[in-house]
Amino acid sequence: MTRAIGILGGMGPAATVDLMARIVAATPAKADAGHLRLLVDSNPAIPDRNDAIERGGPSPGPALAAMAQGLERQGADLLAIACNSAHAWVDDIRATTAIPLVSMIDATIAAIARDHHGTRRIGLLAADACLGANLYQAPLAAAGYDVLTSDDQPAFMTLVYGVKAGDIGAAARASMAALAAGLVVRGAELIVAACTEVPLLLAPADCPVPLVDSTDALVHALIAEATR
Repeated sequence: MTRAIGILGGMGPAATVDLMARIVAATPAKADAGHLRLLVDSNPAIPDRNDAIERGGPSPGPALAAMAQGLERQGADLLAIACNSAHAWVDDIRATTAIPLVSMIDATIAAIARDHHGTRRIGLLAADACLGANLYQAPLAAAGYDVLTSDDQPAFMTLVYGVKAGDIGAAARASMAALAAGLVVRGAELIVAACTEVPLLLAPADCPVPLVDSTDALVHALIAEATR
């Protein structure tokens, strides 16, 4: 028997749809009934995570907790967040729900440890809030990795907000690939797409070193948890 997945989404909407599509594509189903039940709250009105962390803006915590409670009431057996930065408020969610939350951060770091033995220097493509909350730097450093972040964070954030506005064109893709290449020039042996907008612009073929996609890591962790 499978378990229903509740997805806290809307941060942004395209990244939420991408997560859902990947869950469907990765699920070994032969008919409709073989797929997982997805309960999705795609709420683009959640307070901006970057504004909250970087500029002291309104906290997304209460709204995220309310979304999680609603998904639990609808029948979700486990939760996921379609946004790396929003994981800064997982404690708010876990404090108000009784069902487990599968962490995108934990899933990504587990994928690095499992699939990329010998890698020591990791380049992060992550939003301001994700970096400000140390969501990846702290656990990666604790595991013995050297962590590099983009030397043009404003350009990265422009691309992220561009995706939220619908810009996934060739110029945006080339710019994201250039940011990844810049990390490689500085010594990164692996790039982590630590923002759910990144894989909408950057494919593994466009990256000169292995690309670990946080959305992909979460998909596989969710399917494993929902079907065990």
